[in-house]
Amino acid sequence: MQDFFIWLLISFYFVNFRILSLQEKDSISMTIQFGYDKNQVLQALRYHFLSKKEIRLMIVLVNVFALASAALFYFKKILPLAFIVGSFLWFTLMISFWFILPGMVYRRASTFRDHFTMQFNETSFSVGNERGSRSWPWDALSNFLETPYFFHLYFDSRSFFLVPKSAFADSDEVHQLRQLMKEKIPSRKQK
Repeated sequence: MQDFFIWLLISFYFVNFRILSLQEKDSISMTIQFGYDKNQVLQALRYHFLSKKEIRLMIVLVNVFALASAALFYFKKILPLAFIVGSFLWFTLMISFWFILPGMVYRRASTFRDHFTMQFNETSFSVGNERGSRSWPWDALSNFLETPYFFHLYFDSRSFFLVPKSAFADSDEVHQLRQLMKEKIPSRKQK
């Protein structure tokens, strides 16, 4: 009978140990270190600007205006000046959102010249560099956007942090973070 109780205790210990091991295996904790590549950041900033509803609406309206002025010019309903003005607006808008705005933001933000360490776990994430670090719970994020090179972590519509996918060891870690963010930011619409 005593052997049975010893066997029962040992079995209980191993079952509990195995459950704890599985729980630890399922929890996500990863650390990445990175700096930014200028061309990739400029592309990410373009995605940021073009993901805004008001900018997309303005682009659509300017495109409609440019097409309408081209059609009216073709049918000789307007003077060439109106067509030239429409074309100039279109080119100015495209150059602004594709080159000027991303370049201005990149030059003004010293963030893109720093090197960072980020840690992700089930309850929070943290960002640090040589000057200090800061941690946030997942619910501090309003949403996230995934682009070819980055995860954009949005605190609000204008404040965000770029997490480069190239900083992860492999595509499995990228997938783990994607799943973690989908789980931890469920009630918010992803862009």
